[in-house]
Amino acid sequence: MADFGKFEEKIGYAFANKRLLKQAFTHRSYINEHRESGLSHNERLEFLGDAVLELVITRYLFDRYPDATEGELTSYRAALVNTNTLSDTARNLGAEEFLLLSKGEARDTGRARAYILADTYESIVGALYLDGGYDAAHDFIENTLFHKTEEMVKKGLWRDAKSLFQERAQEKLGITPVYRVVSESGPDHDKEFVTAVYLKDEKVAEDSGKSKQESEQRAASLALRAKGWEA
Repeated sequence: MADFGKFEEKIGYAFANKRLLKQAFTHRSYINEHRESGLSHNERLEFLGDAVLELVITRYLFDRYPDATEGELTSYRAALVNTNTLSDTARNLGAEEFLLLSKGEARDTGRARAYILADTYESIVGALYLDGGYDAAHDFIENTLFHKTEEMVKKGLWRDAKSLFQERAQEKLGITPVYRVVSESGPDHDKEFVTAVYLKDEKVAEDSGKSKQESEQRAASLALRAKGWEA
Protein backbone atom coordinates (compact mmCIF):
# COMPACT_ATOMS: atom_id res chain seq x y z
CA MET A 1 0.00 0.00 0.00
CA ALA A 2 1.26 3.47 -0.87
CA ASP A 3 2.59 5.75 1.86
CA PHE A 4 0.16 8.66 1.65
CA GLY A 5 2.33 10.63 4.07
CA LYS A 6 4.69 11.23 1.15
CA PHE A 7 1.89 12.90 -0.77
CA GLU A 8 1.06 15.07 2.24
CA GLU A 9 4.69 16.17 2.32
CA LYS A 10 4.58 16.97 -1.39
CA ILE A 11 1.55 19.23 -1.10
CA GLY A 12 2.54 20.69 2.28
CA TYR A 13 -0.64 19.68 4.09
CA ALA A 14 -1.23 17.06 6.79
CA PHE A 15 -4.73 15.61 6.87
CA ALA A 16 -6.49 15.34 10.21
CA ASN A 17 -8.66 12.62 8.65
CA LYS A 18 -6.25 10.31 6.82
CA ARG A 19 -9.10 8.22 5.42
CA LEU A 20 -10.27 11.19 3.36
CA LEU A 21 -6.93 11.38 1.56
CA LYS A 22 -6.92 7.64 0.92
CA GLN A 23 -10.48 7.83 -0.38
CA ALA A 24 -9.45 10.59 -2.80
CA PHE A 25 -7.13 8.11 -4.52
CA THR A 26 -9.53 5.16 -4.48
CA HIS A 27 -11.06 4.36 -7.86
CA ARG A 28 -14.39 2.54 -8.11
CA SER A 29 -12.66 -0.41 -9.82
CA TYR A 30 -10.48 -1.00 -6.73
CA ILE A 31 -13.54 -1.30 -4.50
CA ASN A 32 -15.03 -3.85 -6.89
CA GLU A 33 -11.97 -6.06 -6.41
CA HIS A 34 -11.45 -5.33 -2.68
CA ARG A 35 -14.89 -5.23 -1.13
CA GLU A 36 -13.40 -6.35 2.17
CA SER A 37 -11.25 -3.20 2.38
CA GLY A 38 -14.00 -1.09 3.95
CA LEU A 39 -12.95 1.83 1.73
CA SER A 40 -15.20 4.15 -0.23
CA HIS A 41 -14.42 5.24 -3.79
CA ASN A 42 -13.71 8.85 -4.68
CA GLU A 43 -16.69 9.80 -6.87
CA ARG A 44 -18.50 11.82 -4.19
CA LEU A 45 -15.28 13.68 -3.35
CA GLU A 46 -14.80 14.35 -7.07
CA PHE A 47 -18.32 15.82 -7.25
CA LEU A 48 -17.57 18.17 -4.36
CA GLY A 49 -14.08 19.03 -5.56
CA ASP A 50 -15.32 19.94 -9.02
CA ALA A 51 -17.59 22.62 -7.52
CA VAL A 52 -14.89 23.97 -5.19
CA LEU A 53 -12.36 24.06 -8.04
CA GLU A 54 -14.73 26.00 -10.27
CA LEU A 55 -15.40 28.58 -7.56
CA VAL A 56 -11.71 29.09 -6.70
CA ILE A 57 -10.64 29.38 -10.34
CA THR A 58 -13.57 31.67 -11.19
CA ARG A 59 -12.72 34.09 -8.38
CA TYR A 60 -9.02 34.05 -9.27
CA LEU A 61 -9.66 34.81 -12.94
CA PHE A 62 -12.26 37.47 -12.06
CA ASP A 63 -9.65 39.33 -9.98
CA ARG A 64 -6.66 38.62 -12.23
CA TYR A 65 -8.24 39.80 -15.50
CA PRO A 66 -10.54 42.76 -14.68
CA ASP A 67 -10.92 43.75 -18.34
CA ALA A 68 -11.76 40.27 -19.70
CA THR A 69 -15.27 39.61 -20.95
CA GLU A 70 -17.53 36.92 -19.52
CA GLY A 71 -16.86 34.77 -22.59
CA GLU A 72 -13.09 35.12 -22.24
CA LEU A 73 -13.19 34.29 -18.54
CA THR A 74 -15.31 31.23 -19.27
CA SER A 75 -12.79 30.06 -21.88
CA TYR A 76 -9.85 30.69 -19.54
CA ARG A 77 -11.55 28.63 -16.85
CA ALA A 78 -12.40 25.80 -19.22
CA ALA A 79 -8.75 25.59 -20.31
CA LEU A 80 -7.54 25.48 -16.70
CA VAL A 81 -9.90 22.75 -15.51
CA ASN A 82 -10.03 20.47 -18.56
CA THR A 83 -8.91 16.84 -18.46
CA ASN A 84 -5.50 17.50 -20.01
CA THR A 85 -4.54 20.28 -17.59
CA LEU A 86 -5.77 18.50 -14.47
CA SER A 87 -4.28 15.12 -15.40
CA ASP A 88 -0.90 16.71 -16.18
CA THR A 89 -1.03 18.56 -12.86
CA ALA A 90 -1.89 15.40 -10.94
CA ARG A 91 0.87 13.50 -12.73
CA ASN A 92 3.41 16.21 -11.87
CA LEU A 93 2.40 15.85 -8.23
CA GLY A 94 3.25 12.14 -8.44
CA ALA A 95 -0.40 11.15 -7.96
CA GLU A 96 -0.03 8.01 -10.10
CA GLU A 97 2.13 6.45 -7.39
CA PHE A 98 -0.80 6.57 -4.94
CA LEU A 99 -3.75 5.51 -7.12
CA LEU A 100 -5.76 2.55 -5.85
CA LEU A 101 -6.98 0.78 -8.99
CA SER A 102 -8.15 -2.64 -10.11
CA LYS A 103 -5.58 -4.81 -11.85
CA GLY A 104 -7.21 -4.04 -15.19
CA GLU A 105 -7.25 -0.27 -14.69
CA ALA A 106 -3.67 -0.35 -13.41
CA ARG A 107 -2.52 -1.80 -16.74
CA ASP A 108 -4.20 0.93 -18.80
CA THR A 109 -1.88 3.91 -19.08
CA GLY A 110 -3.54 5.63 -22.04
CA ARG A 111 -6.40 8.09 -22.26
CA ALA A 112 -8.35 6.30 -19.54
CA ARG A 113 -5.53 7.02 -17.07
CA ALA A 114 -5.69 10.73 -17.91
CA TYR A 115 -9.38 10.78 -16.95
CA ILE A 116 -8.65 8.96 -13.70
CA LEU A 117 -5.88 11.42 -12.81
CA ALA A 118 -8.05 14.44 -13.59
CA ASP A 119 -10.86 13.01 -11.47
CA THR A 120 -8.37 12.29 -8.69
CA TYR A 121 -7.18 15.90 -8.70
CA GLU A 122 -10.79 17.03 -8.14
CA SER A 123 -11.19 14.38 -5.44
CA ILE A 124 -8.12 15.71 -3.62
CA VAL A 125 -9.64 19.21 -3.73
CA GLY A 126 -12.86 17.80 -2.27
CA ALA A 127 -10.96 15.97 0.47
CA LEU A 128 -8.98 19.10 1.35
CA TYR A 129 -12.18 21.13 1.53
CA LEU A 130 -13.77 18.66 3.94
CA ASP A 131 -10.63 18.29 6.05
CA GLY A 132 -9.32 21.86 6.17
CA GLY A 133 -12.06 24.05 4.77
CA TYR A 134 -12.02 26.50 1.87
CA ASP A 135 -8.54 27.86 2.67
CA ALA A 136 -6.88 24.44 2.45
CA ALA A 137 -8.51 23.71 -0.91
CA HIS A 138 -7.72 27.21 -2.17
CA ASP A 139 -4.04 26.97 -1.23
CA PHE A 140 -3.68 23.63 -3.02
CA ILE A 141 -5.30 24.97 -6.20
CA GLU A 142 -3.26 28.17 -6.00
CA ASN A 143 0.00 26.24 -5.67
CA THR A 144 -0.74 23.77 -8.45
CA LEU A 145 -2.84 25.60 -11.06
CA PHE A 146 -2.69 29.39 -10.82
CA HIS A 147 0.81 29.60 -12.31
CA LYS A 148 -0.39 27.94 -15.53
CA THR A 149 -2.68 30.87 -16.33
CA GLU A 150 -0.13 33.37 -17.64
CA GLU A 151 1.29 31.07 -20.34
CA MET A 152 -2.19 29.88 -21.28
CA VAL A 153 -3.43 33.43 -21.90
CA LYS A 154 -0.21 34.64 -23.53
CA LYS A 155 -0.11 31.75 -26.03
CA GLY A 156 -3.85 31.72 -26.65
CA LEU A 157 -4.15 28.16 -25.36
CA TRP A 158 -7.55 29.03 -23.89
CA ARG A 159 -9.18 29.43 -27.26
CA ASP A 160 -12.05 27.14 -28.18
CA ALA A 161 -10.39 24.69 -30.59
CA LYS A 162 -13.63 23.87 -32.40
CA SER A 163 -14.46 27.51 -33.09
CA LEU A 164 -10.89 28.25 -34.14
CA PHE A 165 -10.77 25.28 -36.54
CA GLN A 166 -14.04 26.36 -38.14
CA GLU A 167 -12.73 29.92 -38.48
CA ARG A 168 -9.50 28.71 -40.12
CA ALA A 169 -11.27 26.23 -42.42
CA GLN A 170 -13.71 28.85 -43.68
CA GLU A 171 -10.99 31.45 -44.04
CA LYS A 172 -8.54 29.22 -45.93
CA LEU A 173 -10.77 26.73 -47.76
CA GLY A 174 -14.30 28.10 -47.63
CA ILE A 175 -15.39 24.85 -45.90
CA THR A 176 -17.33 24.28 -42.68
CA PRO A 177 -16.00 21.28 -40.69
CA VAL A 178 -18.34 18.37 -39.96
CA TYR A 179 -18.08 16.20 -36.83
CA ARG A 180 -19.19 12.57 -36.75
CA VAL A 181 -19.28 10.20 -33.77
CA VAL A 182 -17.22 7.16 -34.72
CA SER A 183 -18.04 5.07 -31.66
CA GLU A 184 -19.48 5.05 -28.15
CA SER A 185 -18.37 2.68 -25.40
CA GLY A 186 -18.76 2.12 -21.69
CA PRO A 187 -21.70 2.19 -19.26
CA ASP A 188 -24.07 5.17 -19.12
CA HIS A 189 -22.31 6.73 -16.12
CA ASP A 190 -18.85 6.44 -17.71
CA LYS A 191 -19.21 6.62 -21.49
CA GLU A 192 -16.43 7.39 -23.93
CA PHE A 193 -17.07 8.93 -27.33
CA VAL A 194 -14.75 8.90 -30.34
CA THR A 195 -15.41 11.71 -32.81
CA ALA A 196 -13.83 12.44 -36.20
CA VAL A 197 -13.71 15.84 -37.89
CA TYR A 198 -14.02 16.12 -41.67
CA LEU A 199 -13.39 18.78 -44.29
CA LYS A 200 -15.72 17.57 -47.03
CA ASP A 201 -14.55 13.97 -47.62
CA GLU A 202 -11.20 14.36 -45.86
CA LYS A 203 -11.00 12.97 -42.33
CA VAL A 204 -8.55 15.35 -40.70
CA ALA A 205 -8.41 13.94 -37.16
CA GLU A 206 -10.25 12.00 -34.47
CA ASP A 207 -10.05 11.77 -30.71
CA SER A 208 -12.00 10.61 -27.67
CA GLY A 209 -13.73 12.23 -24.73
CA LYS A 210 -16.17 11.62 -21.90
CA SER A 211 -18.81 13.61 -23.79
CA LYS A 212 -19.48 14.35 -27.44
CA GLN A 213 -18.48 17.96 -26.84
CA GLU A 214 -15.13 17.02 -25.31
CA SER A 215 -14.33 14.54 -28.08
CA GLU A 216 -15.16 17.21 -30.69
CA GLN A 217 -12.90 19.74 -28.98
CA ARG A 218 -10.05 17.27 -28.79
CA ALA A 219 -10.50 16.26 -32.44
CA ALA A 220 -10.52 19.93 -33.45
CA SER A 221 -7.32 20.53 -31.49
CA LEU A 222 -5.59 17.67 -33.33
CA ALA A 223 -6.98 18.93 -36.63
CA LEU A 224 -5.52 22.39 -36.03
CA ARG A 225 -2.14 20.78 -35.43
CA ALA A 226 -2.45 18.51 -38.47
CA LYS A 227 -3.20 21.47 -40.74
CA GLY A 228 -0.63 23.76 -39.14
CA TRP A 229 -3.37 26.25 -38.28
CA GLU A 230 -2.63 26.66 -34.56
CA ALA A 231 -1.08 30.14 -34.76
